[in-house]
Amino acid sequence: MRRIILTSSLLLALSAPAMASQVYKWVDAQGVTHFGAQPPQGQQATSINTAAPPPKTEQAPSSAPTFDSIADPDQAAIDEKVKREVAAQDAERKKYCEGIRTNLAQLENNPRLRVEVEGELRRLNEEERQQRIADTKATIAENCQ
Repeated sequence: MRRIILTSSLLLALSAPAMASQVYKWVDAQGVTHFGAQPPQGQQATSINTAAPPPKTEQAPSSAPTFDSIADPDQAAIDEKVKREVAAQDAERKKYCEGIRTNLAQLENNPRLRVEVEGELRRLNEEERQQRIADTKATIAENCQ
């Protein structure tokens, strides 16, 4: 079954260039532009390369105002405030990730862990320890990448 899927996928990938056919462009006597798979009889037609991306268009004239040309002090203050908040959040996340990685190292390296449950200390069994290791790794993967 796996071979059939692999073979089908390979054939599908290789068939894309074969499916791309030649396209022709021509202008008729009324000045209308036409496109087709076969050139018309008795008219000049140009071949269009369908594999190449279309050419880039010119940008809008520079008379339109751009964001950089508009100087707004209120917006600059808001941008600076947002940058500070993002930097503070990044610092908090980095500190959190360091702590959780330390906890993971302790869980992995110490098979005899004790936890406080309802005011009493008790030892984690191996199953509980492995579950906490898995939970901690999932938290790291979710928040610390």
